[in-house]
Amino acid sequence: MQITWLGHSCVLLTGSKKVLIDPFIEGGSVAGTSPDLVAVTHGHDDHMGEAVAIGKKTVAITEIAKYLKGKGVPVEGMNIGGTQVVDGVSFTMTAALHSTFIVEAGEGFSGGAPAGFVIGMDGVKVYHAGDTGLFSDMKLIGDLYHPDVALLPIGGRYTMGVAEAMMAANFIGAKIVIPIHYNTWDRIKADPVVLKNGIERTTDLAVRILAPGESIEITPE
Repeated sequence: MQITWLGHSCVLLTGSKKVLIDPFIEGGSVAGTSPDLVAVTHGHDDHMGEAVAIGKKTVAITEIAKYLKGKGVPVEGMNIGGTQVVDGVSFTMTAALHSTFIVEAGEGFSGGAPAGFVIGMDGVKVYHAGDTGLFSDMKLIGDLYHPDVALLPIGGRYTMGVAEAMMAANFIGAKIVIPIHYNTWDRIKADPVVLKNGIERTTDLAVRILAPGESIEITPE
């Protein structure tokens, strides 16, 4: 599987299918990635992004799925704790500590609950934490699903910061950690090198810092 960080929380997984997670980048478009599937962690506009414009089959929590269906988007709704296989790709929805609201819906529309995903494809499992604070049940995500890669927010203010992400990485135990949701704006400014040095000095986990648009290849163990 190829993992490409496009910026902010937007990540493209490329394998037997192309899965685009949280289709938003600041000042640009991700529509040209031409995904087969889209996954949305929660309803904030910097995560739901271009889901409607892209119009591809979208996996999301029930409330967001209902909203997107009303916009003509094909959807596969689910809820926290559930797993479904969509076009050969496995999606497990996990909890996240955050808020959610669909801003573009005029007066607003309930976004249900914020979530993360463990996505399995071609023998590789990727945990995208979504927007979240640190919570101890991240250890259960590691124990239950054994992700190979953890995509963790580090920007602080609205999510975990670097210190919390270090602990989250230990809870989850994924061999590769990729920081996301940072440096998009000054208010979520963070130094991923601090995360890398802290984790790699104290654990056998590896942190891969990607530039927007940069990819890494992950092979099944």
